[in-house]
Amino acid sequence: MANAFDDKSFASNYMLLKPEELGFFDLIHVLFAHNLEKKPFVDSPEGPLELSFRHRWLIFISILTLKFLLFVATPLAYFGSLVEFWLNLVSSNQNVFMLIFNIFRGKAVIPSKASACFSSLIGNLDNRVELDKSIKRQDINKYNAVLSVMASKVSYENVAYIETTVKDHWKMEYLGFYDFWNDYQRKASTQAFILADRSEDQYTYVVAFRGTEPFNSDDWCSDFDISWYELPGLGKMHGGFMKALGLQRNKGWPKEITIDKSHPPAYYAIRDILKEHLLANKNAKFILTGHSLGGALAILFAAILMYHDETILLERLEGVYTFGQPRVGDEKFAANMVQKLRHNRIPYYRFVYCNDIVPRLPYDDKDLMFKHFGQCIYCDRNYQLEIVKEEPNENYFSPKAMIPMMSNAFREIIRSFTIARKNGPEYRETFLLRLIRMVGLFIPGIPAHCPQDYVNAARLGVLLPQLTAEDNHKHD
Repeated sequence: MANAFDDKSFASNYMLLKPEELGFFDLIHVLFAHNLEKKPFVDSPEGPLELSFRHRWLIFISILTLKFLLFVATPLAYFGSLVEFWLNLVSSNQNVFMLIFNIFRGKAVIPSKASACFSSLIGNLDNRVELDKSIKRQDINKYNAVLSVMASKVSYENVAYIETTVKDHWKMEYLGFYDFWNDYQRKASTQAFILADRSEDQYTYVVAFRGTEPFNSDDWCSDFDISWYELPGLGKMHGGFMKALGLQRNKGWPKEITIDKSHPPAYYAIRDILKEHLLANKNAKFILTGHSLGGALAILFAAILMYHDETILLERLEGVYTFGQPRVGDEKFAANMVQKLRHNRIPYYRFVYCNDIVPRLPYDDKDLMFKHFGQCIYCDRNYQLEIVKEEPNENYFSPKAMIPMMSNAFREIIRSFTIARKNGPEYRETFLLRLIRMVGLFIPGIPAHCPQDYVNAARLGVLLPQLTAEDNHKHD
């Protein structure tokens, strides 16, 4: 129940999971207790939670996963550091054989984790940093999509890497990389960076939210936390994503707050940065983008701007580009967002590559009721784009779809050896990515989520130049 220390009066309804309050024997209560809302690990308003057994099972999986992630947070981070250090150690010395040779000579190159040459796991899967020079600014939608997906990919890297990429490779202005405070996790666990793309006829700011880092328990907790809050005039929204965006523990989403500069929440800090720059240049616009969790934060950022009726920013929002984005709200939220996006004439491009599992989560069914909205730009294995209302096999787990998905994963492995010959050397896939693609033979949706295929889809796809803000709503 709500109390004075954790006020949720900003929400008309809510269900908040508290894994830290869960004991071992409480797991049985999740599945069978009649008064689940009265348990210390579930917080909701007065009144019974009418949940099916399947819905209880999904809550059970969610809260158990959150409990596990909290337990393994430190060893997972250490393991990730070792993996990334090893990958960079090998690449810094060209390959394993040269590394051994250099060690014997006493000339091994030891990478620094803070250097512009140090790549994350994501960067080692796809080491491209250059933009596609063949795509011109005049082809605005395709250009913005390519810039957005590259910014989304680069957002996984360290500060020096991002700054060097933006300034030296893209020849754009780097505004900064930011660690944002999560009031519920009590730590800075959300990241984003901002750049400015200037030319004689264009002045665009790009806000790129970082997605789920593979070895970061905090990010995974945001993903698996299926708590929800219902905001008046919007609908039910994914609790884990809202917390990561900057939901205030005791206040919700007040329009104005006093920002603690040592603990800046993502939404409020980015909003104020954009206001400052946009007010200084009446012709400037901005784009929101992100991959995976980053995509969820990008579209929710736009949603809260609408919730606060931030007219100045909404008029300058040139588009929201998300890649492999999960669902973020219920059917009511989806319907309201469609209306608000149309009213504000804001294009929303949600890219889904093939069998990517993440856009198919959380479930769109009678239990969880999460819904996508707007058009889906679906990309098949051949990087052919198609506008559809919903991606095929929308909830992923379908026995009849498994064989076709595994067959497709096998063809993706074959493609990894031929794509460079067909499309050019910049499309050559790394050995590590080919290993990850092997996982697709068993779980097809995992390698399909890698940014590599989204970068290829934005570059090689032929649909985007025809899209306009009006087209964006034809498939609502």
